[in-house]
Parts: sequence; C-alpha cells; structure tokens
Amino acid sequence: MSQVILTARNRAVTGSGAARRIRRTGRIPGVLYGRSGQARSIDLDAQEFVKSIKNISESTIVTVEIDGTAYNAFVKDTQRNIRDGNVLHVDLYEVESGIMLRAKVSVHIQGSPVGVREGGTLESPLHEIEVECLPKDLPQRIEVDVSELKINQSIHVRDLTLGEGVRILSGLDQVVALVKFVKAEGAASSEEGASSEIETKA
Repeated sequence: MSQVILTARNRAVTGSGAARRIRRTGRIPGVLYGRSGQARSIDLDAQEFVKSIKNISESTIVTVEIDGTAYNAFVKDTQRNIRDGNVLHVDLYEVESGIMLRAKVSVHIQGSPVGVREGGTLESPLHEIEVECLPKDLPQRIEVDVSELKINQSIHVRDLTLGEGVRILSGLDQVVALVKFVKAEGAASSEEGASSEIETKA
C-alpha cells in the first residue's frame, strides 16, 4: 500500500462553535497528539480525508503535512454523525521514528482450507494481534494462509512468522484459525432416533 498523505492546517480557534464553522467550509476539525502529551489543533479537507482512509486501519502509519512539516501518525479515532455518517472530528497520534511502539494489527485470512472441502467449517476467532516494533517494521496487516488446514487442525499465534524486529505481545496460545468437523443433520437425527428407540425398548 502506498503511503497515505493528509494535508492539514493549524487551527487557532477551538470550541464547538468554531468546529461547526470549519465543517461548513468542507473541512474536519482534529487533534494531533504528540508522544509527550502535547496536542496540536488542526483541520483537514473532508473529501481528501474520507477518500484517503478507506483502506487503512489503526495500525497504518500515515503522513500528516502541517504547514510544510511532515509528521508520521496513526488515525486513532474518527467521530461520525450518526444520521449521515459524515466525519465530525478526527484524533491522530504521532509516531516518532526510531522509538519502539505497540500497535494492534488486523489479521486477514487467505485461502480455502482443505478441511472445508472435506465437509468442515472454517472459524477465525482472532481478528487482530498486538505487536511491538519500530515504526519502520510495523506490518500493515497480518496475512494468514489457511489453505493447508485439514479437519480438526488449527493455527495459533505461536505459529505465525512476522517480519524481523516485530515482537508478538498477544497470547501465543490464542487460536487464529481452525477447521471444525460438522456432523450432518441427517446423521445426527438418525442417532437421536436410534437412541430414543433403545431407551423405549429398555
């Protein structure tokens, strides 16, 4: 994925009234939080922002350009209007190069398991994994190939191989994907009927 670049402006006036005026001009009020706790009030072009964040997650590092200065950051929170879905406010958190960070990276399942073709059902209970690494090593997402999974086989967090310099913080015994055997309804009904018949005879 190519680097997402968001162009922003410093925002001198804050408050709900100022925020409404900003939105009427087609921009979104926001805050860029630094690692030391400082907060910079900004606003961004609404159309550019909505278009740019369509395919990113909380673990995607974007570039925020403010008056000629570039900052690397996460898009951590977007407040939306419950009626029309328009973005009302955005929070971004600055990422400093060379400093370790912790982030949750989304898990994407790929492939069609052998076990599913044999009558099993694929389950993927884990949707994100927490990692620690330098910003340059942070994966956009974690892709897990389940093509070779047979019935009653599973993939755990401990089975994943991530990039060099990426340390997994999530529990290693957590199940990422598994294929379960599904008993046919007809067979189950027959067994129940046979059991009832035996009990009746007894």
